[in-house]
Amino acid sequence: MEIVTRFAPSPTGYIHIGNVRSAIYPYLLARQNNGKMILRIEDTDRARYVEGATELIEDTLEWLGLNWDEGPIVGGPNGPYFQSERKEIYIKWAKKLIESGRAYADPTPPEKIEEYRKECNEKKIPFLYRNYRPENPPEWEEGMPLRFKAEPKSYTWTDEVMGEMSTGPEMLDDIILIKKDGFPTYNFAHIVDDAEMGVTHVMRGVEYLSSTPNYLALYEALGLERPKLVSLPHILAPQGNKKLGKRDGAKSVTEYRDDGVLSEAMLNYLACLGWNDGTEQEIYTKDELIQKFSLGRIQNSGARYDETKLFWYNGQWIRKIFDENGADALYARTTDFWPEVADNYDDEYKMRVLAIIYDRLKTLSDLRSMTEYFFTEPRIDLDMLINNKFLKKMSESEIEGLLKQVVKKLSDVDDFTADNIQNALNELLTETNKKPAELFSLIRIAVSFAPFSPALNLTLEVLGKNITLARLNAVASAI
Repeated sequence: MEIVTRFAPSPTGYIHIGNVRSAIYPYLLARQNNGKMILRIEDTDRARYVEGATELIEDTLEWLGLNWDEGPIVGGPNGPYFQSERKEIYIKWAKKLIESGRAYADPTPPEKIEEYRKECNEKKIPFLYRNYRPENPPEWEEGMPLRFKAEPKSYTWTDEVMGEMSTGPEMLDDIILIKKDGFPTYNFAHIVDDAEMGVTHVMRGVEYLSSTPNYLALYEALGLERPKLVSLPHILAPQGNKKLGKRDGAKSVTEYRDDGVLSEAMLNYLACLGWNDGTEQEIYTKDELIQKFSLGRIQNSGARYDETKLFWYNGQWIRKIFDENGADALYARTTDFWPEVADNYDDEYKMRVLAIIYDRLKTLSDLRSMTEYFFTEPRIDLDMLINNKFLKKMSESEIEGLLKQVVKKLSDVDDFTADNIQNALNELLTETNKKPAELFSLIRIAVSFAPFSPALNLTLEVLGKNITLARLNAVASAI
C-alpha cells in the first residue's frame, strides 16, 4: 500500500508553529516510505478567508523544504486542491447520504436552535441536536443546511499516537454537512477529500479527537474504509498550562525567518517538539529526520514551546553550516541582516567579520547589533568604561596611562596579524602587571563600546592597525 499523507491548512492568516508541525510529520512519513504528500487548501470558511494566506502557506513550506507531490502549483490527478473549487464533489457525496436516508434538510431557524441549547443548559444535560431533529424535513436543495442523520452507537478505534480508543453513543450527533452558503463543513469535506485523494494517514491536532466518533459514523455511512488516524498532541504555551496561542509570545514562522532563524533549525526544532528517536541526539538534518522518524515515537502528551531552545538550535545550525560548508555558505544567507552601514563595505571584509562572530550568533539578525562597530565609529561611552566590573577600581589617570601603553605596544607590531597581536598583548600583561580580564576588557571596550565581542586579537586584526590605534587614542584623549 502506498502511503499518502496530507497537509490541509486553512488560509485564515499567518502560518503558526502548530500548523507547521502538522506539515512536518506527514512529510517525514511520506518521504520515509516513498509515498506522497498532498497539500490541500481548506478554504470553505469564507468569512475567515485572508487574501494572500495561501501564498504564505506555500512559501513557508518551500522555505522549510517540505515539497508536496500534489496540490497547488504542482497539480496532480486528484484536483482541484482548493475545497472552494470542489463543491460539485461534495454535493455528489451528500446526495448518497440523502438517498440512503442518512442526511436531511434542516429548516430550523438558528434562533430556535439556540432555544434548544439554552433549554439543555438549564436542565444541565448535553445539547444533542438529534433529540430535536425535525420530523418531516423538506426536500434538500442548495441554500438550506444539510445535516447528517446519526445512528447513535459505540465505537472503538486505534489512534496511532493515543492507542486504543472507545466512546459511547452520547458522542454522536446530527452534525451539519453542507452549510446554508452551499459550502461543506470541515467535518464533511475532509472525509470526502481524503477518500477521493487516497489519503492513508490523517494527521491532525488532538483537539479533533472528540469529533472522531462522528467521523467514524460518516466513514461507515459512506461505505469508506477508515484511514489510519494520528492525533498530534498540543504544542503548549511556555508555562505549560494551555495550548500555544498568538498571545503567548510565539511569532509566526515568517517572523522567525525575518528575524534570522534558519529553515534547518526551525524544521529540526519543530520535528523534535513532541518526538524523539529514543537517543540523546538533538541536531538532525532533514535526511536524518526522514530516516529516523516513526509514529510510535510521537509522545502522547503536550510539548512545551521554548523559544530559547529554538534559538539554541539556530545557533547550532549557524555553526554547523559554517564549519561544514564554509564561510561562503553561511554568508550567502546573511544578505538582509547586516547593519545598514555595512553596505559601504565589500563582501570580503564582511566575510572576515562573519568568520570571527558567527559562533556567537543565536539568529542572523544578531549581526546588526553585534557587528556595527566594525563598520562605523562607536560612540565613546566613558561610563561604560569606568564602571566596568574589571576596571572600576582603577583611577581615570591609570586607565589613560594604560591605554597609552597599549597604543605604544601595538604601534610596534609591524605585521598586524592575530598571532602577532596576541604576542604583543601577552607581553603587555607582563609589562603592566595586569590581569587578562582587566587589560583585555579595557582594550575591547575602547575599540568597540559593545557589551561583548569576539576574541580580542581577531577583532583587532579585522579592524586593522590604523583604526585600532585611532580608537584607542580617541578614548585616551576623552578621559
